[in-house]
Amino acid sequence: MAPSGTRIKRGCQRVLYWIPVLFIAVIVAWSYYAYVLQLCIESIEDTGEKVVYLLVYHVVFIMFVWAYWQTIFTQPMNPLKEFHLSYLDKELLERDDRGESQQEILRRIAKDLPIYTRTNSGAIRFCDRCQLVKPDRCHHCSVCDKCILKMDHHCPWVNNCVGFSNYKFFMLFLLYSLLYCLFITATDLKYFIRFWLNGLPDTQAKFHILFLFFSASMFSVSLASLFIYHCWLVCKNRSTLEAVRAPVFRHGTDKSGFSLGCSKNFRQVFGDEVKYWPVPVFSSLGDGCSFPTCLVNLDPEQPPSPIGPIPTTKSAAEGRQFPSKPLRESQSRLLTTAPSWSDSEGTAEKDKKGASNPIMIIEHEA
Repeated sequence: MAPSGTRIKRGCQRVLYWIPVLFIAVIVAWSYYAYVLQLCIESIEDTGEKVVYLLVYHVVFIMFVWAYWQTIFTQPMNPLKEFHLSYLDKELLERDDRGESQQEILRRIAKDLPIYTRTNSGAIRFCDRCQLVKPDRCHHCSVCDKCILKMDHHCPWVNNCVGFSNYKFFMLFLLYSLLYCLFITATDLKYFIRFWLNGLPDTQAKFHILFLFFSASMFSVSLASLFIYHCWLVCKNRSTLEAVRAPVFRHGTDKSGFSLGCSKNFRQVFGDEVKYWPVPVFSSLGDGCSFPTCLVNLDPEQPPSPIGPIPTTKSAAEGRQFPSKPLRESQSRLLTTAPSWSDSEGTAEKDKKGASNPIMIIEHEA
């Protein structure tokens, strides 16, 4: 196909990808009109009830739209330049088509990188299209055509990849959309019953009340199941892809290799500062390229790590062997001042003793 034909095809695909988002936008716009105008203003006669409903509704609505916007328009983070092959290494890989020789080259490149996972065959995870060594939990998205850090899945309803940079926003989007639908269902129920008892005036408002209840209740069921599933994933520190196919380490497949306990797993996504948990602003810990593990099998090809106290005032991102770059400079405080993975009680005890024993053993791969 000619280059112009390819561009036209890609342009058409981009337009088609926005259809699910436009569908959600139309449903939300109609629900706003039906609830605010037709239900609250036209149908509810009690002023106090009307004011309370409108206030609560708009708070939930704003948080829902904000989280949805952030999920859609937050660009997924890609691997840093340290994981990309240099021009020289690309030439070496292209020249040598033998699998073992290519693996030797990749092992040399990955030696100083915080990479603990492998392919099913034990090889270094490498992306041919992006020409880079894949960081842990990074996957190539065929829709976005690029590697995404801590990729969870590509969601057509947000026309974006859900990964390290926007997974918190996605979780809040599920939460607030569920609250939005539940609130509408609960407050509309009384007037929905009146509809069947012919207790509503014979206006167009009653049909909006009818369909509003049905649509909100149906969306509540699907959103509740999806939200509960992702809460389980957060507690287990797994992505959707890792739940389907467990990550492979040198000692073998380990579905719980990145799990640090429910509390620490939650803080890895939402951060250490409680005030930021319910707000759609980036507060996740780390840099998306390296993650602490709970592995107990050390890589025999790597020298043992120096024994010493584990810092208790730095985030996981600061322990990297190459410069850490946060998602945005204005958000660096959230990434650099967060406590480490140790529990607060354990931290206090370590400060008293002046030394600490490793809580987890990090596996280093050649």
